[in-house]
Amino acid sequence: MAEAGLILETKDVVKRFGGLTAVNKLSFAMEKGRICSIIGPNGAGKTTFFNALSGLSKPEEGEIRFEGRRIDGLAPEKVMDLHMARTFQNIRLFGGMTVVENIMVGAYTRLRQNAVQTVLRTRAFKAEEKKAEARAEDLMAYVGLKGVGNELAGSLPYGAQRRVEIARALASEPRLLLLDEPTAGMNPAETEEATNLVKRLRDELGITILLIEHDMRVVMSISESITVMDHGEKIAEGKPGEIASNPRVIEAYLGRRAAAAGGGAGSAGDRGGNPPGGDAESAENRGGNPPGGDAVVPS
Repeated sequence: MAEAGLILETKDVVKRFGGLTAVNKLSFAMEKGRICSIIGPNGAGKTTFFNALSGLSKPEEGEIRFEGRRIDGLAPEKVMDLHMARTFQNIRLFGGMTVVENIMVGAYTRLRQNAVQTVLRTRAFKAEEKKAEARAEDLMAYVGLKGVGNELAGSLPYGAQRRVEIARALASEPRLLLLDEPTAGMNPAETEEATNLVKRLRDELGITILLIEHDMRVVMSISESITVMDHGEKIAEGKPGEIASNPRVIEAYLGRRAAAAGGGAGSAGDRGGNPPGGDAESAENRGGNPPGGDAVVPS
């Protein structure tokens, strides 16, 4: 059973890829109604952990509980049925479908009609489909995409595509939303808009948010708690101020020599990540996984 107030718990989760241990004995707990972040250098295991939470991969060891129910090993659609949704590090929209059609894909997880009714397109199915379309229109307006419903999703600017992906996740009515690098590839104005949107999702819709993010300005401004991963392990956890001054976190990002010297930013290239409170440019954009790459590779 989950402790009172907890929405997500993991205990000693292990995920391996051949001889590589991408996530190693990771225990984590998150309270309902909070915005929390997972950070770490490239290759720390962050996205691999998200994949285990959302059912895209099954951990070899450990337990994952969502609202007290054990979910490790469940298929992704079963996890979504329980009201957990996610976005991806690299956008996964249907580029040849319209914006409204992409968002409706998320809504279909809540349709009550069976396969026969869907194939025959019965009156009840059409009524539900119309309701889902109206919901998609509302979500477009909510995320700042009003008026683009009939445009192809693949033709939109990168920042707008990120919003479509968030709207599609919202259409599935999540109580917990996992956001994998929601501001990756965005300019400063788009990043600010995306950050404000994440805050609204929690404050206005009551959705609990767990995000992976490389932009430390976003992380420090939005997070109530931060978990730091390195080489698949949790090396620190706490409030933003505690994380920013944690020697082990500075070492993970900057290397031992920089940490010993007080965290000089000149050694940031040692690990390829951004130090807490330092350069906010996404590490992925400087030589990691480019937009459009495989989001399932350990990250």
